[in-house]
This record gives sequence, C-alpha cells and structure tokens, in this order.
Amino acid sequence: MLNEADLSALWITFQLASLTTLILLIIGTPFAWWLARTNWRGKPFIEAIVALPLVLPPTVLGFYLLIALGPHGPIGSVSIALGGKPLAFSFTGLVIGSVLYSLPFVIQPLQSTFANIGKHFWEAAATLRASPLDTFFSVIVPLARPGFLTAIVLGFAHTIGEFGVVLMIGGNIPGKTQVVSIAIYDHVENLAYVQAHWLAGGLLLLSFLMLVTVYTFNRKFSVVNL
Repeated sequence: MLNEADLSALWITFQLASLTTLILLIIGTPFAWWLARTNWRGKPFIEAIVALPLVLPPTVLGFYLLIALGPHGPIGSVSIALGGKPLAFSFTGLVIGSVLYSLPFVIQPLQSTFANIGKHFWEAAATLRASPLDTFFSVIVPLARPGFLTAIVLGFAHTIGEFGVVLMIGGNIPGKTQVVSIAIYDHVENLAYVQAHWLAGGLLLLSFLMLVTVYTFNRKFSVVNL
C-alpha cells in the first residue's frame, strides 16, 4: 500500500504536471502557430532548439539548468537579488526544468495540427471581416482540438515520467521535490518492490488510459470530418 511519502510524491507530481502543461499551452500555442505559418530562414534552428530535449540526455539538460538556477547562476542570482530564494532544489525549479524538457511534446503536435489546417478557413473568415484573434479562437482552435488534446496528454504524461532532469534540479527532498519517478527508484533501491509496484503500476495504467483517450478522440474527430 502507499504510505504518506508516496501520497505526497503523487500530489507533487500531479501539481508539477498540471502546472507545466498549463504553462506550455499558454506559451506554446502562439509559438506553434508562428512556427506553422512562418517562412523565416532561421526557422530550422528554432525547431532544432525546441526538439533538443528529444535527443539530449536528461542529465545534460538537468546539469546546465542546475548551474543556471543555482545561487551563482544567471537565473538563480537574479532571483536572490530580487529577494527570492535560489531556484535549484525547489518546486519552482522543477517547473522551469519540466517546461523546458517537455517543450517539444506540446509544441510539435500543435505545430503539426496548425500546419495541416487549410488557409482557406482563415481566408473565409477574413472575407466575413472577422479579426485575426476572433478567427483564431472561433475557427482555428475548434479545428485543432485533436492537436490540443494530444499536446495536453503528451505534455502531462511526459512530465509525470521525468526522472533525470527533476533529480538533477530538485534532488530528492520528500514533501518538497520528490516526485513519483524518484520515489519508485527509492523503493527499488531499498528492495521495497511492493510499494514500487503500486506506484509504477498506477503510472502505467494512467499512461495507457490517457493514450487510449487520445486515439479514441482523434479517431472520432476524423470520422466526423470525413
């Protein structure tokens, strides 16, 4: 059965995944829209930066983030100068690292979806004198629902499964920065396989159900739009 520390790790993980996904949707939606529409020559470099977490070892990203967020780093020192605390080994630091590490899992599905929406929808709205903002929220967003769902699920699930980045940035502080993936590792290291099974099995089931939801919704949306 799950103990108090496991429940705390679950709650921290849920908070981290929810906040990370929300932030990524807010900053990722306009960014993905721009990437889908721009013909700027530097676009491949921006796309490479966005996709970097897909190929970069988590410990490498975590290491450089640890330096940046530490008390002597460029971000951590600014936080201290403004009266805050060092961001390393804090929940805020976990959020920053998770946003960067899960970036491609939200931006890429949205960019692909926006790119596949025909320009005639935008042009038709323009002929009706709809403003660009109104067109985006009234026309583009409803058409991009599968992309948004995929982005939300992948961003949330990927954040839940993080290990290397969160361990480097947040350490393993119970009740503060210990997330489920690290709690599972602790249980295995202590040969507490029963508790590890409870946590690992729960994440396995949750991940499976989220993917089933995505595929089911996308299939129904495709059938409706045939």
